[in-house]
Amino acid sequence: MLELESVRRRSLQARAHAIKPTVWIGTAGLWEGIIHELDQGLKSHELIKVKVSSDERETRNALLEEICERLDAAPVQHIGKILVIYRPKPDTTVPDITPPRKEKKSHRTKPSLA
Repeated sequence: MLELESVRRRSLQARAHAIKPTVWIGTAGLWEGIIHELDQGLKSHELIKVKVSSDERETRNALLEEICERLDAAPVQHIGKILVIYRPKPDTTVPDITPPRKEKKSHRTKPSLA
């Protein structure tokens, strides 16, 4: 499970305020289909909200911990039935090996004022 610094957590909480839940966890609980959807959401958005139907806070805390452990994510916030989860996108940048372009010379000539 990832750990976040308090400053980073606060900025993620602010970003999460405007987003809507992307996954709902019903009475069936956590199963492979849900885990797959959570993984896809984190891959494309990094920060997601999850709505849980359970009324028990302990159950929601256990779900949050299990999700974060299984997906190598960080818990950002747990307010009521809403869980906010963050996982940074993997660094997939490939070094640029193309040579720099040469500047093109203009064929136009400036008109002389003489």
